[in-house]
Amino acid sequence: MLQEAYLKCEDSFAYLVAMSDKSIADFLAGKSGHTIELYNHFIETYSNMGIIGVHPAKTMIGISNAHRRIAWITQLGKNFIHIVFPFRQAYPANLCFNKIAQVPGMAQFNHHFRMLYKEDLNEEVIHFMQMAYSEEE
Repeated sequence: MLQEAYLKCEDSFAYLVAMSDKSIADFLAGKSGHTIELYNHFIETYSNMGIIGVHPAKTMIGISNAHRRIAWITQLGKNFIHIVFPFRQAYPANLCFNKIAQVPGMAQFNHHFRMLYKEDLNEEVIHFMQMAYSEEE
């Protein structure tokens, strides 16, 4: 059974965490300070759009709004984080996604984004983050 808790961070942004067998701390354990900063910056940027849920799972961290998952952090690397945004259509005219792939048998297109620096969350990426946040089921 999942439990939920609101966390308030030092920088005064709040988000919802669904507690599972694996925690956010488990994902961040042993990661570089740079990677942790990227993760915190991404979560803070999303939480400034509204309340988000942060859901640790076995292999990834899900980010949700009140309706659905809006992103997944699929990899926390040595100096990057890899994020997937699901959309109902492909948005190939962009400079931020390194891969767009349709989920077989579904009207879902996963847009892959690799964040290496805080500055990578530029206007274009924030626009897509807002689109994912605002999209209804």
